[in-house]
Amino acid sequence: MPAAAAPIIRSVQKLVLYETRARYFLVGSNPAETKYRVLKIDRTEPKDLVVIDDKHVYTQQEVRELLGRLDLGNRTKIGQKGSSGLSRAVSAFGIVGFVRFLEGYYIILITKRRKMADIGGHAIYKIEDTNMIYIPNDSVRVTHPDEARYLRIFQNVDLSSNFYFSYSYDLSHSLQYNLTILRMPLEILKTETTHTRQESFDIFEDEGLTTLGGSGIYGIGSKAYTKYVWNGKLLDVVKNTIHHDWLLFIIHGFCGQSKLLIYGRPVYVTLIARRSSKFAGTRFLKRGSNSEGDVANEVETEQILYDASVMSFSAGSYSSYVQVRGSVPLYWSQDISTMMPKPPITLDQADPFAHVAALHFDQMLQRFGSPIIILNLVKEREKRKHERILSEELVAAVTYLNQFLPPEHAVVYIPWDMAKYTKSKLCNVLDRLNVIAESVVKKTGFFVNRPDSYCSTLRPDEKWNELGGVVVSTGRLQTGVLRTNCVDCLDRTNTAQFMVGKCALAYQLYSLGLIDKPNLQFDTDAVRLFEELYEDHGDTLSLQYGGSQLVHRVKTYRKIAPWTQHSKDIMQTLSRYYSNAFSDADRQDSINLFLGVFQPAEGKPHLWELPTDFYLHHRNTLSLSQTRRSYTYWWTQGVLNHLPLPYDEVTCSENRQKLIVKKFHKYEEEIDIHNEFFRPYELSSFDETFCLAMTNSTRDFMPKNVGIDPSPFTVRKPDETGKSVLGNKSNREETVLQRKTAASAPPPPSEEAVSSSSEDDSGTDKEDEGAVSQRSTPVKMTDTGDNTKITENVVQSMKDVYGINLSDVPSEDDLSIYTRFVQLGQSQHKQDKISHQLCSKHSLDGVIKLVPISSFSQDNIYEVQPPKVDRKSVEIFHAHIQAGRGIMQQLGKDDFLMYREYIRNRYM
Repeated sequence: MPAAAAPIIRSVQKLVLYETRARYFLVGSNPAETKYRVLKIDRTEPKDLVVIDDKHVYTQQEVRELLGRLDLGNRTKIGQKGSSGLSRAVSAFGIVGFVRFLEGYYIILITKRRKMADIGGHAIYKIEDTNMIYIPNDSVRVTHPDEARYLRIFQNVDLSSNFYFSYSYDLSHSLQYNLTILRMPLEILKTETTHTRQESFDIFEDEGLTTLGGSGIYGIGSKAYTKYVWNGKLLDVVKNTIHHDWLLFIIHGFCGQSKLLIYGRPVYVTLIARRSSKFAGTRFLKRGSNSEGDVANEVETEQILYDASVMSFSAGSYSSYVQVRGSVPLYWSQDISTMMPKPPITLDQADPFAHVAALHFDQMLQRFGSPIIILNLVKEREKRKHERILSEELVAAVTYLNQFLPPEHAVVYIPWDMAKYTKSKLCNVLDRLNVIAESVVKKTGFFVNRPDSYCSTLRPDEKWNELGGVVVSTGRLQTGVLRTNCVDCLDRTNTAQFMVGKCALAYQLYSLGLIDKPNLQFDTDAVRLFEELYEDHGDTLSLQYGGSQLVHRVKTYRKIAPWTQHSKDIMQTLSRYYSNAFSDADRQDSINLFLGVFQPAEGKPHLWELPTDFYLHHRNTLSLSQTRRSYTYWWTQGVLNHLPLPYDEVTCSENRQKLIVKKFHKYEEEIDIHNEFFRPYELSSFDETFCLAMTNSTRDFMPKNVGIDPSPFTVRKPDETGKSVLGNKSNREETVLQRKTAASAPPPPSEEAVSSSSEDDSGTDKEDEGAVSQRSTPVKMTDTGDNTKITENVVQSMKDVYGINLSDVPSEDDLSIYTRFVQLGQSQHKQDKISHQLCSKHSLDGVIKLVPISSFSQDNIYEVQPPKVDRKSVEIFHAHIQAGRGIMQQLGKDDFLMYREYIRNRYM
């Protein structure tokens, strides 16, 4: 089926800031530098921000002429040597936003970026460095004594630490949402295109569209989900005055991607964590919920799996699973003034009608649908009542709210005292979690954008038939979500989420036809890769909220952690305690200022003078709401009508207003993801290619001995692992750098064997140095032409050379072909070493002359004559191109017979 719609790619990806005394000129271009936009920023206003977008798309020549005129018109003395009226200030990759404290405005630009993941050709970047530039000129600047302190507090939010953005993929929404809107009916897209064109921003953006006819493609962009956008307040001041291509929304959390190689087939496993910008803060200073139903430490984690051999969203295979963590949705806090490691938990307000819990679960029903499943991991039995206070209140709130929901959409509550089971020697924590995970995934289902495979019909699985969610013609939809919490939502929560994610990963692999049963075992390369992703994910989120890395990991609960891990756990506990006691207050002030929760103003108390930020995060303390929500009908109107589907993904007028729909030419850059991914106009270096540098299951996790089954789903023994999940990351990065350096440098001619190890092999013994390389079997070069020595080299044991018995003895034909191959290599080696003088004196009868053979009759720097291709080859190539665009040819009778024969021989 041809693609009816494609995501809109922002055309402003490269920026250059030019300055004069009166203005800043921000010139933005697409990666190919064929289309340009210009923003004019006034520098003569001391406190106001004046940004002008001239609503015109320039060519490269027009921009050069414009900058030339600006340079000439702003020179102080025309014709003076060396004088310049327009100077280049900085190069950038995007605008974070604009901010003002007590003086004028600042502009924040992204000056360095690093690619972190790739989803169907859509790149996700991490911010590596930013530049904050003061806009007003020095001549009009009105200084304030407290400006520098506010600037220092604002810059305490390190934008180079776990902030992510994308030019073409909406990171604030899930993959299910992003692909669902691309499958909207054509009739709706046509009406939305007309509506968008009437409110068009550009003067000439619709020029030429009337001649498109039926060959155009609809480009769709969605409005960002503000809850997970961290620079929303910084862009508020300009979002209605400039083109949407300038607006770059960033998220905070985690993003990691690894390549799972299944017999050479690349499958990308991606983990994206979106941290909520509502009620955000540090561990002890942000607990529970605010008056709007936003909870502390709320993070939405999404695992995405897709077959990287097909890049298109319309023709490729994509799957995702979403789960959430967040503090218990009640009014509660902990007093840290006592300097205790575990301050007592106090309920701040009585909430008999579960008002904040209702607001919180209403948000979740809108975004995820039903059922909402709560996995509560706090302690149930304690000598002194501590964590149990939260359990009792949460049970009462859920019981009250479920009275008014239909039974089939009720909130599911699962209490499980994980700490008690961990201390017990008779219980296996992860086995119990695996049972919970299976029941959860069966209720919620997961998202996949393709129908069930035919092999699942031939080999039906009981677990697969019991799977929940919603089955549609194009695949499956996840309905509902698992919400996991403990007290901090860090250590216990991360392990529980990993177990649920591992269970969902098995179903995802099964749905894509990559495994024969939806089960994954520990100690396989696939689970080790996934575990490392989740450990990095947990460490990152723990540092952001708690001030230290994870204290208890998956290996801790499996009870296989090394004895050195206990000392590391103690150090992380001390680091977390120090951060909570001494640095969290400053970090909380920085977050409040960055997110616009506190806005400095003249005559208003300064941020550091406030005794608490309680009033900033709870709106009902400053003004009473005019409308009171019902205590019984606590959900938003219309949500129940579409359950179990999430209301945000339903095709209705309210949701259609959140979309930007525009019709493009078939090969325009704004929708051409092939052009965006491959960048044919840029010089590509393989050493810097992201897909080669990412973590790889074969290179980084598969044992170094190739004799073992290369399948990533084979259970390994501890001594067979390629590396430890808890290995040193800095060593791994150094090894990757060494591998790149070694790959770019030619080997010396005297080398007999080239090592193909690509990771830190500190865990292997010295005797492994003599082992045969994984990637190639080096043949020792000899200067003599004795065939007997060559034959001895060739007829090595297959077990020794390849690690597996391909056959007992090679056939004579294969042996002669391989002997000739080695002779060719030796002869070429001799020919390179012998000088021209020796060539004239000695006979080279034993040297085989290598003549290049090509299908091109003429192939040189002056002309190339393409080879003749038969008609059948052309048809096969055209069918391949059409398949990449999602247009599949009808299968013939012979194809069906061949496939049935294959299934019968393989499985029956």
